[in-house]
Amino acid sequence: MSVVHLLLTIFSLISQRLPLLSVYRYHLTYSVTHSLHYIYTALSKPVSLPGIHQFTAMGLLDGRMIDYFDSENQVTVPRQEWMRERLPADYWDRGTQSRKSKQQWFKVNIGILMERMGQSDSANPHVLQWMVGCEGKTNSDGTLRFVRGVHMYNYDGDDFLSFDAKNGVWVAQTPEAQPTKRKWDEVKVLNDYTKGYLENECIDWLSKFVNYDQQQLKKKCMYDMKKVVLSINELYVTSFVWQKYAHTFNQIFLQ
Repeated sequence: MSVVHLLLTIFSLISQRLPLLSVYRYHLTYSVTHSLHYIYTALSKPVSLPGIHQFTAMGLLDGRMIDYFDSENQVTVPRQEWMRERLPADYWDRGTQSRKSKQQWFKVNIGILMERMGQSDSANPHVLQWMVGCEGKTNSDGTLRFVRGVHMYNYDGDDFLSFDAKNGVWVAQTPEAQPTKRKWDEVKVLNDYTKGYLENECIDWLSKFVNYDQQQLKKKCMYDMKKVVLSINELYVTSFVWQKYAHTFNQIFLQ
C-alpha cells in the first residue's frame, strides 16, 4: 500500500465522522437556541387508518422525538437512548399516568367544543391539539436562558386559544374561544402556574435534556474517534507487513 493510498484511506475514514464531530463542536462553541415541546393530539372518534390513534402525545427536543404515548398502547416510552438510560422507572410511570389523565381531559373537552361549535351530530372526526413548551438560548457558561414559551390550542387545524406569557393572559383566536379565555383568566393561579412553567420548569427540563443529549453525542464522538484510531493503526500495521514481506507475497501470487 502506497503512502498516498494510506493517507487517502485515513482521510476517508475521518471525513465520515466530520458531520458528527462538527455538530458536537458547534453545540459546545456557539450560542444556539434549543427547544422542548410537547404535542398532544386528540380525535373525537377513532379512524380506520394505520398509525393514527384517537389520542397521541409526544415530546420533542430540538424537533426530535424523545418520548411517545398513544391511546392504543397506553404507556409512555422513550424514543432516545439517553432518555432510557438517564431517567428512572418512576419518571416513565408518572409520565404514563399524566398522559392517561390528559387523554381523559381531551375526551371531555373535545366534546364541549363540538357542542359549542354546533357539531354534536357531526359524522366527521374533529381534532383538538395542544402544544406546550419553551425555547432557550445558551449563555457563555453553557447555561440556558429563557427566550420564549408556547402554550396554545388548535381545533380542526385552526388556532383556537394561546397564552401570552409576557402579559400573563389568554388570547382567544376565535369567537368560540372567548368563553374559555374569560373563565381561565379569572383563575389567576392558573395563569401564574402557566407562566412559571414556561419560564422556569420547562427551561430546567430543557437544560437537563440538552445536557444528556450532548453527553450522549460526546460519547458517540469519542467512540467513533477510537474506531478511527484503531483503523489507522490497522492500516499502518498492514502497510508495514506488506512492505516487509512484499517480495514473498509476490512470489506466492506469481506461482
